[in-house]
This record gives sequence, structure tokens and C-alpha cells, in this order.
Amino acid sequence: MKMNQKLAGLGALSASLLTGLPAWAQEATAEATEAAAEVVPVMDKGDVAWMMTSTLLVLFMILPGLALFYGGLVRSKNMLSVLMQCTVITAMVIVAWTFWGYSMAFGDAPSPYWGGLGKAFLSGVTIDSMAATFTAGIVIPEFVFIAFQMTFACITVSLIVGAFAERIKFSALMLFSLLWVTIVYFPIAHMVWDSDGLIYGWGALDFAGGTVVHINAGIAALVGAIVIGKRIGYGKDNMAPHSMTMTMIGASMLWVGWFGFNAGSNLEATGGAALAMINTFTATAGAILAWVVLELVLRGKASMLGAASGLVAGLVAVTPAAGFAGPVASIVLGAVASVACYFFVSVVKHKLNYDDSLDVFGIHGVGGIIGAIGTGIVNSAAFGGIDYGDLTVGAQVMVQIKGVLVTIVWSGIASFVLYKLVDIVLGLRVKEEAEREGLDLSSHGERAYHM
Repeated sequence: MKMNQKLAGLGALSASLLTGLPAWAQEATAEATEAAAEVVPVMDKGDVAWMMTSTLLVLFMILPGLALFYGGLVRSKNMLSVLMQCTVITAMVIVAWTFWGYSMAFGDAPSPYWGGLGKAFLSGVTIDSMAATFTAGIVIPEFVFIAFQMTFACITVSLIVGAFAERIKFSALMLFSLLWVTIVYFPIAHMVWDSDGLIYGWGALDFAGGTVVHINAGIAALVGAIVIGKRIGYGKDNMAPHSMTMTMIGASMLWVGWFGFNAGSNLEATGGAALAMINTFTATAGAILAWVVLELVLRGKASMLGAASGLVAGLVAVTPAAGFAGPVASIVLGAVASVACYFFVSVVKHKLNYDDSLDVFGIHGVGGIIGAIGTGIVNSAAFGGIDYGDLTVGAQVMVQIKGVLVTIVWSGIASFVLYKLVDIVLGLRVKEEAEREGLDLSSHGERAYHM
């Protein structure tokens, strides 16, 4: 939110209080109002420390969190390839963000679609430049804001790889990732989070990335799984996760890191961050229990894979609502999203017969859509929310749906074109013998395990 919007509200409130006061009091109050309008930016060391910590927590989500979570879910012959993909994507996106991504997402160009290239290569950013937070007059170093948002870009691209794990060519994935983060992620981040952005201007609420991260990545993952095709032996061979222990460790790291993801998106160490923190606990707990109960009722046994899947579904669902919902409503939101994700990955995916290896769309895409639309409901004070914004519940839900649809269309069309382009240039898929051997050896010449 622009700082001048906050200051304008402060000035209007002060001016309204002048009515009915004696002349001398009006003059004194007017002087106070003028002084208040000239708020001197203040850097709070606590906010800075919190945002630096949150940035590291989001990095922890990717490396080692997401890498281990995904790695445990693939077969042992592909474990190392997933770790490598997450590591190199993270490094590449950091460089792209520094060179042009930050400018495209949060530059000075007054465009609803991108921020321009005025801050390319971090032009004009120094140790003294500041980025305003949600409270007027409170700022953090711009370098901290840049680094925090950079980690969001890194994890979004890394999420996509789970959809076509065990069969994509490493060079093709790197090229696709670079093109995708530039053409899809950076503009969506601008549209949703920059005050000049198209979706932001509609009044859509996305506290920490329901549309920008999860729907965006989920749609790209679905398109990729369909374009690249199924794994050899899909539906016939045993493709069970090789290490649920590793997946549980990774899922736990994701939950811990997600506090930086959600609570850090408040940009300040205030009550807003505390609300996002408690919601990250409660929504996730509700989602885990919902998935486990469903498995007990429908299958007779509760699985660790199910608990880990519910955990992630709850985190995904509450991400856009973390700073707007109440803790009780967050439990409901997490549980509803978990049930929907369960049925999608257990029933719908098999009926549609596509191979999303690690259910990226089924959890991040579906959970993100439910969370983004549900934010319009749980934001309401009637459900324990903070009533952020001026729209009624119905109007807010419609705005949320518009934001979701724009993200789906933008990511879906652009991702399809980019997959096809990369396929023409490099070829997307490894050869059959390489896939059967496993990507650890065929793509990287190493093994994750020596037994």
C-alpha cells in the first residue's frame, strides 16, 4: 500500500476533528495536523531483524525443505535429480531477480502489468534506500524487501518441478524456469502486490501468495504434466515414494519455514504478523486432521503420506488469508481445502488420467484456488476476520474470483507456449533409456545412495 494513501487518511481524520472547535483550537490543531502529515520515516530495528529472519525462513522452505519433501516422494534413482533441480533453480532465479525481476515486479513504471526496467540490476538501490511497510512512516531497508520477495520467486518456480519429476531434461527445465519466472511470475507478482497492479487495484486480497505462488505454480505444473506426458510405466510399475521419512522431514521444514512466508508478509513485527503466525498453526492443524480422518473413514488406515499432504494443503490454503482471517475460520478453511485436495488427487486426477508426479496442481493449484476465493469470506468480521477493505463479502468474493481467473489464464497460456518453445529448442524429455536408468545417473552422473 502506498504511504501517501495512509497519510491522506490521517490528514482527513485530523481535519474532521476541527469542526466545532474555537478558532484558537482550530489553529493549533491545524498545525498539529500539518506536522503529522510530514511523517519522518523511521526504521525499526525489530522490524528489520524480523524481516531478515523471515527471508531466511523462506529460503529454508526451499533448501532443504521442499527439496527433501519432493526427494522423498520420488523413486530412489531420481532423488538426487530433484535436489539438484531445486538447488540450481533457486540460484538462477536469484540472479534473474537481481538483474531484472525486482524491477519488473516492483519497479517505478506506473503500469498495471509490470514495473518496467527502471530498477534493473538494482539501479538506484543503496544501503540507505528504504521500502515502506504497512504502517505509515515505518520502513525497512530496500535490500531486505528485495531479498524477501526474491525467495518467493525462488520457491514458486521450484514448486513446479514436482509435476514432471523423474522424466524432464535438466537443461530444458532450466531454460523453461528462466523464461517462466520472467514472463509469468514477475508480471503476476506486480499485478497482485504492487500498488499500481491490475489485480491489486481491484481490491483483491492475497496476503502471502495464494495467486502469485500457488495457483500460478499449480497451473504451470498441470500444463507441464500434460505436455510432457506420463512417466514410463505409469499405472503399471511401482512408483511409490522411496522415503516417507525424508518426506516427513521436508514437510516439517516447510511448516517451520512457512511462518516466514506468511507472518513475514506482514512486513513488520506487529499484531498482523502475530495473526498470520497463529493462522499458520491452526489452518495446518485443521487440514492434517481432515485428511487423516478421511483416510480412516474411506480406507481404514491413515497414512503418513496423507498427513504430509494435508499439512501442505492447509499451508497453501491459508497463505492468501493469513493476515485477514481469524484462527477459528482458518481451521475451517484449512479443513475444507484439505478435503477438496484429497478428492482431487485420489479421484479426479485418475479419472482425467494425467501424470502430475507429486500432485503439485492437486494440492497447490486446488488448495490455492480454494484459499484465494475463501479469503473473501474469512476476511469478514462476521467470521472472525479483520474486514480489510471496503467491499461486502459477496463483492470481495467476486473480486477474488477475478484475480484467480486472471492468474489461471495468464499462467496457463504462457506456460503452454513456453513448454512448446523449449521442446522445439532443446526437447523437454529425456530419452527412454535415461528415464529407466534414473535421472541421478543419466543426467548428473551421481547417485543419491551407495548401498
